[in-house]
Amino acid sequence: MSNDDAALTQLHWLWREALAAADPAAALEASLPVPPAGRTVVLAVGKAAARMAEVIEGCWQTQLEGLVVVPPGIECQARRLRVVTGSHPVPDAHSVAAAQAALQLAQGLGADDLLLCLLSGGGSALLAAPAPGVSLADKQAINAALLACGAPIEELNCVRKHLSAIKGGRLARAAFPARIVSRAVSDVIGDVPSVIASGPTVGDETTCEQALAILNRYDIGIPAGVAAWLACAEAETPAPDNPLFAAGDFEVIVRPAQVLEHVAACARARGFVVDNLGDRWDGEAREVAGEMARRAQTLQADLRDGRPRLLLSGGELTVQRSAAGATGGQGGPNAEFILAFGLAVRDRAGLHALAVDTDGIDGSGPQAGAVWTPALWQRAQRRGLDLAGHLARHDSHGALAALDAALVTGPSGTNVNDFRAILIDPTATG
Repeated sequence: MSNDDAALTQLHWLWREALAAADPAAALEASLPVPPAGRTVVLAVGKAAARMAEVIEGCWQTQLEGLVVVPPGIECQARRLRVVTGSHPVPDAHSVAAAQAALQLAQGLGADDLLLCLLSGGGSALLAAPAPGVSLADKQAINAALLACGAPIEELNCVRKHLSAIKGGRLARAAFPARIVSRAVSDVIGDVPSVIASGPTVGDETTCEQALAILNRYDIGIPAGVAAWLACAEAETPAPDNPLFAAGDFEVIVRPAQVLEHVAACARARGFVVDNLGDRWDGEAREVAGEMARRAQTLQADLRDGRPRLLLSGGELTVQRSAAGATGGQGGPNAEFILAFGLAVRDRAGLHALAVDTDGIDGSGPQAGAVWTPALWQRAQRRGLDLAGHLARHDSHGALAALDAALVTGPSGTNVNDFRAILIDPTATG
């Protein structure tokens, strides 16, 4: 087996370990509440919704009803709960219908009932109930513009919450006085409950003024209906100290940091020296790739003990497509990270990398991410690929598919943000 093949085998093993650690099944079963005297209504929404709904149906022995909202392409084997498909990353009429169904379920609950919310990444787009006077087209245009600008998820969700009838604690308001228990798989930096799926069951600290400031900062046109709504007092979301949240029970059951810690422990058991750089990396994918490439090359030059080194990191990187010359390409932040990393290290021996979105979809298209090996640089030269040109156009998916370096896994059934692993062989030369 060649050095490249051995390294790819190790990278794929690390990826499988990450997915195993991100599976919410065991953590969810261990954290379920006591059944109520009245009804139990489940709302499972997001990229891990199918997996969590299946767990609930398998272990909840009393009466159960509710709704599972999944992105396109995800199958759910739930039988006691109704399964519907929304749209992601930009909401559509299916997302609106799902949100309206969720609100109707919540509004029918009483003090003896339980609303069990199972939340995960993608929930913001999958549940879209426009606020009064705001059209779906307005929400779609603003959401798409923020995504194109590379706005971080915190800013996206601030705006989403203030244009919604269900986000930012408004689902909890609809369900009052029922008991609300929320369990979440975190896909956000810092695991902030009000950001996961735009916090439908928790109080919101952001304001309409902040939402307007975000739209203005990115020079996004504000439709008349949106401007009128944001000027109303009703547009403010309920704050965390609102009494309707007093009896709420919110727990993050799977965190990105846990996944990195698990993978680090597995790698150390196999003899790697591991640098776990944490799960809070954000910013432009190509800039983070440049920093990681410098770290890897410095470590490789300094290490003399002959032991392989592993750099792990997570977080949520972005691709800013609004820059000049950025048109004409396709690619998510993980593929862009790999392409920029490859341009930085070229064919330097002993440096191999993997970057993947744990939900199985890197931005748009079928790719989950990509890998880099030293052999890919020479392959690009032989095939006449202008990798720098592809990067300038943000066409990382096209470049890496042409190099046979893309990873296509399909939806994973979970989501804990990006997962990146860089293998460093201190004995390699070239």
